[in-house]
Amino acid sequence: MPDIEFLADMNISPSTVKQLRKKGWDIVRISEILDRQSTDIKIINYAKEHNKVIITQDLDFSMLLAVRGYTKPSVINLRVQNARADFITKRIVTAVSLMEEELRDGVIVTVDETSVRYRSLPIKLA
Repeated sequence: MPDIEFLADMNISPSTVKQLRKKGWDIVRISEILDRQSTDIKIINYAKEHNKVIITQDLDFSMLLAVRGYTKPSVINLRVQNARADFITKRIVTAVSLMEEELRDGVIVTVDETSVRYRSLPIKLA
């Protein structure tokens, strides 16, 4: 069980959040703490202020972090076709177990069906 706090975007199933909580993870869904219509920047700023890693399927978070030169928060981007909550949960657990130290430092982690990749923040744009 990681000692990192997580913020699940609205596109992350409540079932996945529930499964991760059962494993002892400190995770909340955006709808539990912010307005469901909160902007991505508001969510990023909340995560940064509260030292939470964002879990999402929305690429906008990565783009905003890159364009604005953010060093935190870390983001886990799920790029998977399989939408089953148990599969998503397993991929998140795998990614965090591989990248726990990097997630503390500030990274964008991309997770697909078979791989986990990351880029350190801030991202240098050409």
